[in-house]
Amino acid sequence: MYSGAMHAEKDARIGKDLVAASAMPLVLAILDEGESYGYAILKRIDELSGGEMEWTDGMLYPLLHRLDRLGYVEARWDEPPGGRRRRYYSITGAGRKALAEQRRQWEIVAGALQNAWRTFQSANVPMSPVQA
Repeated sequence: MYSGAMHAEKDARIGKDLVAASAMPLVLAILDEGESYGYAILKRIDELSGGEMEWTDGMLYPLLHRLDRLGYVEARWDEPPGGRRRRYYSITGAGRKALAEQRRQWEIVAGALQNAWRTFQSANVPMSPVQA
């Protein structure tokens, strides 16, 4: 689901489960910025994550097709003058509702993690590298 060769100098690896869990809200949030196509979505994910999350076509396109089946995105083909034919995706009203719910849930999880980490820090409990 992601490239294992992500920035070896930082040894930053995002677990497959976390990448998978964040996939839908991340793509919906990108499409909430405006219509886009696959390669541009992949570039935006790279930009938003500071290069820490590398997605492949094999992860993105099945997700886009699933979002289309769920009614969260609409797809259309377009061929700009002098350009190549691309499939453009845009978020729907149902997709915006799903994004709002996903955001609510992620904010709760992120807040709980931040509270837990503050508790660890204030108690001066050293965190193992796995926890950090």
